Amino acid sequence: MIPLKDDIPPRRTPGVNYVLIAACSFVFFLQLSGARGLVERYGMVPARLTGDGAPIERVEERIVRTERGPIRQRVSRTLPEAAVAPALTLLTCMFLHGGWLHFLGNMWFLHIFGDNVEDRFGHLGFLAFYLAAGVAASVAHLLANPDSTVPTIGASGAIAGVMGAYLLLYPRAMVLTLIPIFFFVDIVVLPAALFLGVWFLLQFFQGVLAVGAAATGVAWWAHIGGFAAGLAVAWALRESGTLAPPVRQRSGPHR
Repeated sequence: MIPLKDDIPPRRTPGVNYVLIAACSFVFFLQLSGARGLVERYGMVPARLTGDGAPIERVEERIVRTERGPIRQRVSRTLPEAAVAPALTLLTCMFLHGGWLHFLGNMWFLHIFGDNVEDRFGHLGFLAFYLAAGVAASVAHLLANPDSTVPTIGASGAIAGVMGAYLLLYPRAMVLTLIPIFFFVDIVVLPAALFLGVWFLLQFFQGVLAVGAAATGVAWWAHIGGFAAGLAVAWALRESGTLAPPVRQRSGPHR
């Protein structure tokens, strides 16, 4: 499901949301320009944080061409040291992405849901919330995969926190949604609670299935942890009365 727009107009310019998108874009284009080692030096490698500080050996599968044709071999290599303190990679990893789909998908979801959450939290509050949700997501992935030597990257966990907060703060919002079904595409208006609820359940079931399995390439528990953290923080702040009042909805997003 791909959100196209919602029916909650921003009360003010979401400056921090734009800055976060710009920061992720800048780092992604650094990656594309060939800057070496960004993923392994700034990504969060769980074994770095749970290990004893010794060099991390990572076993990878590679295709090697031989006289008999290409064969798959397992090779071991030492990961470079982190460019920052390993604990800081819980934060730096959220500005890196693994490819165009990963990057564009994350930035689009942040664009759709981030402006309204920033509206309620305020600019500085939203920045602190976003970074904290990202760290919480990284910790969730670390706890689920403490011995992994695979660098974890992406803003998905922090954005999941934004989505959790949006669900709590705008439960009656409506989201214009594109749904690809094989070769067909349908556009429907869905309640935000349904859209985000289905999204979370998919992450949860995938995360449960991935426990004890080989690496899937997706940090499901980072998504789950970020979403839960965002929901909890938004609830606590709403109950304390420290959030700005909600924005009146439009008549609904139209096709």
